[in-house]
Order: sequence, then C-alpha cells, then structure tokens
Amino acid sequence: MLNVPTLWMVFVVNFSALGLIWAYVTRSYPKFEAARYWMASSFVGAAGAMAALVRLFVDSSMPLIFGAVGVIAASCLAAAGIHRFYDRPVSWRAMTAAAIVSLAGVVFFKVVYDQMQLRMMSYSLGQAVPLLLALRLLLSPQDGRVSPGAWLSSIVIITIIAIFIARTVGNLLGGDFSSVAGGQAHAVMVLGLLFLSMTLNFGFLLMAMDRLRNEVAHLALLDDLTGVANRRHLLQRLVEECARSERSGESFSLLVIDLDGFKTINDTHGHAAGDACLQHFTLMAQTRLRPGDMLARTGGDEFCVVLPSSSLREGALIARRILEVCRQDAAGCSGNDIPIAISIGVAEWDRGVGQFPDRLIAHADHALYAAKKNGKNDFAVYDPAPPLSPEPVEAARKFA
Repeated sequence: MLNVPTLWMVFVVNFSALGLIWAYVTRSYPKFEAARYWMASSFVGAAGAMAALVRLFVDSSMPLIFGAVGVIAASCLAAAGIHRFYDRPVSWRAMTAAAIVSLAGVVFFKVVYDQMQLRMMSYSLGQAVPLLLALRLLLSPQDGRVSPGAWLSSIVIITIIAIFIARTVGNLLGGDFSSVAGGQAHAVMVLGLLFLSMTLNFGFLLMAMDRLRNEVAHLALLDDLTGVANRRHLLQRLVEECARSERSGESFSLLVIDLDGFKTINDTHGHAAGDACLQHFTLMAQTRLRPGDMLARTGGDEFCVVLPSSSLREGALIARRILEVCRQDAAGCSGNDIPIAISIGVAEWDRGVGQFPDRLIAHADHALYAAKKNGKNDFAVYDPAPPLSPEPVEAARKFA
C-alpha cells in the first residue's frame, strides 16, 4: 500500500536535492540565468510540499493553501527558467494572473464554499498554464534542431498536463483524487507526478549540458586574443565553401593578410602593444566586411578573410577597402600611437582548387608574397602563369 505522507516526504527530499544541484550549477556558471530559476523552483516546490505535510498534524486548511502556493509558484519558476534558457522575456503578467486566479479558486472553494472538485481544478490550472506557455519554446527548433533535453521536457510537460486533465475529469465524475481523501488512487497519482517532476528537472539538466557543450565547441573555434575565428574554424569554413562551389560552380574568394613589420612592433614596443595592434586591426577590418564574410586569425600576425559568392574582382575591392581603412588610421596616428600597415593577397576558387582548400590558401599566399615584393602596404591578386606556347619560328618549322 502506498502511503501519501511518505510520498510527499520523498518529494521534499528529492526536490531539496535537486535544488542543491541547481545551486551548484548556478555557482559554477553564474551567467547561466535559467539555472537560478530552476534552483528556486526546486526549493519552493519542496517548501510547498513540506507545508502540505503540516496538514497531518494541524487541523486547519492553511497548510493546504500554503502548499498550493508553493507548488504553483514552483511551476511558474520552472516555466520562467525555460523562457530565460532561450533568452526570451518571461511572461510574468500572464503567469502571475494565472497563479492569482488559481489560488483565489483554491481559497474560495476551500474556505468560503468547500467544493473539492472545483478546488482541484483551480489548483491544476495554476500548475498547467505556466508550463503550457513555455511548451512552445521547448518544441521550437534551435539551430535547426530540438535538443534531446527539450524533447524530454516537452514529453514530461504534456504527460503532466494529461494527468491534471484526467484528475479533473475524474473528480467531476464523482471520484475523489484529493489529498484529503488519501486513497490509493491519489497516492498513485502523487507517485506519478513525483516521478515526472524529477524527470522534468533531468530534462532541464540535459538542456543545460547541451548548451554548455555547444558553447565550449564554439569557443574552441575562436581566437582567444581577437575573438574572431581561429585556424580550425577557417579550415572548416573553407572545406564547406569549396564543396559548395564544386556543386554549384559559383566561385568565392579568399584574402590572406599579413601585418607589415609586426616583429619590429613587438621588439620595440613590447608584446602587449603588439596584441593591441592585432585587436585594433581586427576591429578596423570588420568594419569593411559584409554580412556573411568571415575574418579569421590563423596565427601570429596572419589573418584570412573568406568572401562567399565573390569573384576575384569583388575580392580585390574588399581588399582595397581594408587597406584604405588601415592607411587612413595610420595617417591619423600621433604620439605613442602605432601605425598599422598590411599586405593582402587575393585568390579566387576555381575548378583546379576543387575541394582542396590548401590549394586556394597557397594561391592567396602567392599573391601575398607578390604584394610584399612590390613594397608592402598594398594588395595583389593571384594570376596563374599562362601555359607556355611554341615560338612562331618553331611553329613555322613544325608545319613546314
């Protein structure tokens, strides 16, 4: 035989433990705002269950009312955590209105007009409405997919609402699925809701793990100093662009950029000044790029820019714009300011490159060396040498 008070005590213990887990997550990741709401939801839910247990020792309706307040507030906080997880504003007005109406119904149908069926329906609505408001966010694809944790949380919320509906219908048909009745039917329902509530928090934990894993993967593709893409990210993007161009035949361009005299800047002004120059160049270059272009630092003072759907001429125009903004900035330097000069090589994807980005990088490097050879602080485009043809005299002899 299931014992309802024992189940509520298990609810208190388990949700207190979940609250401690979320408290640890909150402390470890202070910027993860959703964890604070889920921590509060666990502790408030445990407090509500504890208040409801007082009903066993006190002949008063107040413990049940305070218990309802805690459980409904826990549902609102859980839903608020889902909204903040997806960086959406919390629907406080709608959730507060639903909670107030629900609690008013619980109080009225307990204190003023004792009607168990309507009281349980009000209690269920207060828990269901906030979760329903958050359900659409869980089912909305993020980055083209719904995470496993969001799927699990969605299934659990739908199941919980189905139980609320079944309980309400059962009460309206003459059953008694209230805590006052204390029957086995109510005990089974409490056990099911306890299991589902814990599973919902595990779904939240899976969502958090997926988010943190994606953030770590994203950080692994960024340069620590400048915040732009690193060499690994560049190579991934070039592989994608080469494959796309191979399929469609549409070309794209690549810029290879090198800061002129960067070693002298480090030797004369120190590495901190050199780092500041790299960061300053990054900001200047980004002002001359288009949406969709990717700037990457490949190491030291070397940068690359991927220009999707761009011809060699368009690549040269963007190279000129980057070069001009650096020249204008250098012309305005005074005092301790360090002028930045750059050389740029421009290359375009062709069928000879195919799906081998290292060939395109080699072409852009070849153009970069040409720009350096021409006096630096300039750009050059890659122009493959034309195939050799026989001399006119030799050709004449051949056909003589």
